[in-house]
Amino acid sequence: MTITAAADGSSLGNPGPAGWAWFIDETCWHAGGWPQGTNNQGELMAVLDLLLSTKHRAGEELHILCDSQYVINSLTKWMPGWKKRGWKKGDGKPVLNADLMRQLDAELRGRQVRFTWVKGHAGHPLNEAADSAARAVATAYQQHQPIPEGPGFPGADSGSAVRGAATGSSSGSGNASGTNTSGTNTSGTKASAGSGSAVRGSSVHGTQDTLF
Repeated sequence: MTITAAADGSSLGNPGPAGWAWFIDETCWHAGGWPQGTNNQGELMAVLDLLLSTKHRAGEELHILCDSQYVINSLTKWMPGWKKRGWKKGDGKPVLNADLMRQLDAELRGRQVRFTWVKGHAGHPLNEAADSAARAVATAYQQHQPIPEGPGFPGADSGSAVRGAATGSSSGSGNASGTNTSGTNTSGTKASAGSGSAVRGSSVHGTQDTLF
């Protein structure tokens, strides 16, 4: 069986109050965030929490719908080179969001994960739901309101390291640092273009230097 979920992030101000979320259906979704973060950190955190939330079903394929080419390229194309260079980019600078990237690298090992790029804000039901949930968290932090975390994944370990991130704890809350869009990397992670469209352009926000 394949688990299909959309993952998304949101930041009001970028950086600013930030949220992340993954969404499968109305009974199975999870969201969290931080008082201060970037859109890319939210996108990465959504994938990380989804991986941890489905760890007890690691034998099943996980299909992640994502509108961030930064996330897809990082996890399926650029990461092997970063690791060979000691988590440095090609220009010798540290990888952006490196703490989150390291956690994602560890959680991807042994998992069958497939990424599909979907165009954001284009009416894709799961992507729209994840975006809405992530934005709701960012707004809640901005307005100092309770955080809408969602029900989570049935059977997930409630003590998961990422659970604290739902309320803005240290997991990725600072500067979370740091795919072949049709291939596989050493962790068996695949990426593909969705909606019949080539993967071009980028959801990378707030970065001016080389990403890889």
